[in-house]
Amino acid sequence: MTGDPLQQVFWLASRSTGIVAIVLLGVSVALGLAMSGRLGRRPGLPAKLKRFHEASTLVTLALIAAHGGLLLGDGFLRPGLEGVLLPFQMGYRPMWTGLGIVGGWLATILGLSFYVRRWIGTKTWRWLHRWTLAVYVLALVHVVGAGTDGRSGWMLALLGALTAPIVFAFTYRMLPRPAPRRLPARA
Repeated sequence: MTGDPLQQVFWLASRSTGIVAIVLLGVSVALGLAMSGRLGRRPGLPAKLKRFHEASTLVTLALIAAHGGLLLGDGFLRPGLEGVLLPFQMGYRPMWTGLGIVGGWLATILGLSFYVRRWIGTKTWRWLHRWTLAVYVLALVHVVGAGTDGRSGWMLALLGALTAPIVFAFTYRMLPRPAPRRLPARA
């Protein structure tokens, strides 16, 4: 992009917050999967992972809000409030931006569900949290479809590096657990 960077400050800031948001979202999803599976069952590790998972989730939500909010100042896109808050309303690549907005709202619901867990119950909370992978997939699709750098080599490499541990942790979690070893009965 050419021109005076000060004229593009909102676009540059939105782009930057979006990139950091997808990185932290990937970290948060990977940590969540690690905690919920056998990978997170090491002594003392779950408490540390939980704190970092919650913190990375909250920062991700703030970055998602900043990513959309900063676009309100973009003189080229001019999305308006409805374009930033309502899916498929933005004039720029409406399908891909719309999927990002759906993912952002879903991330907000899931990320903040931790704070209502005791009222909705653990079973409901766990069911809700299973949708977190959908948030990550929506974010990936949004980045590749609407992101300025979405199809660049460096971005695809970054997305691959973020996605690999998520796929590993998810696959590892889905593998059948080995049956407990039983000692032979003494005769």
